[in-house]
Amino acid sequence: MSPNMIRDSDGSPRIVLSEPTGSTAEVLLYGGQVVSWKNERREELLFMSSKAVRKPPKAIRGGMPVCFPQFANCGSLEQHGFARNKLWSLDDCPEPLPPANNPSTVDLVLKSTEEDLKTWPHRFELRLRISLSAGKLTLIPRVRNTDSKAFSFMFALRNYFSVSDISEVRVEGLETLDYFDNLLRKERYTEQADAISFDGEIDRVYLSTPTKIAIIDHEKKRTFEMRKEGMLDAVYGEMILTSWFLSLKLCGTLGTRRPKLFLIWAMKITKLCCVWILLLLKVQLF
Repeated sequence: MSPNMIRDSDGSPRIVLSEPTGSTAEVLLYGGQVVSWKNERREELLFMSSKAVRKPPKAIRGGMPVCFPQFANCGSLEQHGFARNKLWSLDDCPEPLPPANNPSTVDLVLKSTEEDLKTWPHRFELRLRISLSAGKLTLIPRVRNTDSKAFSFMFALRNYFSVSDISEVRVEGLETLDYFDNLLRKERYTEQADAISFDGEIDRVYLSTPTKIAIIDHEKKRTFEMRKEGMLDAVYGEMILTSWFLSLKLCGTLGTRRPKLFLIWAMKITKLCCVWILLLLKVQLF
């Protein structure tokens, strides 16, 4: 079934997903980005900046930006790579991953262009399946190497969730982990608290993040549960909090189309790479 696509006043395409309980999600082809997710009570669960610009070449501040092939400034490319600044396409030949042929699912694809090769000389296909169900939003990215040589890269979903005042929010699941504090010259520390609470800005990179992290909002009596599966080599999650919203980010590297050759290369060169890893990020609302 074809997704429900509408066009905004400026002509830009937007895909609307809905499911029987009444929850909805909106996805832009620009950036392959989820910009809205509402529950069955029509409450918006994602944060979108009032200054967000939805036109090239600006990245959209809010929702769920896709970072590829670089996260943050960990490389020579622009901040968070170029995928979030590109116009994606509907994937006409999606792989048979569940849930297939679901009206609450859309498959997107981004392919390398000659312009991309000038700054990042690797040919690729980046596919993203976005599926909506009751209380849950699932994103499945897949990267295919269409080049003649192996390459490494980073992938991240940089998610902005709508929460109440930060004094009413805590994060569970990062206890005892080491992290780099970007506000303190990127020095390395170990998390001592059982749960992280906030009284100001926090900008940290947590190492070896677990498969589940919970964001608990006491004022709204709401819990976001973030799950990742298959990202065996995920190396860090970064958390930034400002006065009225929380952004939780997961980052890791995926693999190539030549698994045996790439595995040998990866084991020799770096422990941060693996082959054909499938990331399944589930954001579940309770």
